Amino acid sequence: MKIHLTAKTEAESIRAARNNPCRDLVGQAEILALAEVDEPIQISALCAALSVSERTLRKAFHRIHGLPPCRHLRMLRLKQARRALIATDGHLSTVTEIATCFGFAELGRFSVEYRKVFGESPSQTLHRASPATARVSHTADHQDRADPYR
Repeated sequence: MKIHLTAKTEAESIRAARNNPCRDLVGQAEILALAEVDEPIQISALCAALSVSERTLRKAFHRIHGLPPCRHLRMLRLKQARRALIATDGHLSTVTEIATCFGFAELGRFSVEYRKVFGESPSQTLHRASPATARVSHTADHQDRADPYR
């Protein structure tokens, strides 16, 4: 009987999570905020697009993530910027280009926040990723020369 009751409770909680208006609102806000990553996050514009008050949006983000919307959305963009820094070839992109591409207009704040979150500066991430890229391409070039049938 307990197993059946537990399964029912889990099924109800899954159903409730799917029908959670806060989760839906936060999901829509994340989609909108990440759709135009090159623009700074403006909560008032986001609220207008979602037809909700700032208080409603703030409460929803606190319930789902425990953070205010601006902080959570900035963290999502910061993670995207880190992925871009790691994936880029250092000769083709700069920290400034990547930061502004993800809507970070104040580069000093971007750098400070990046270091707090990831434990290194954005330029360190970029330089650390660049040699790996160079090694991979150098190894590929060497293999191409070593195997003429490639």
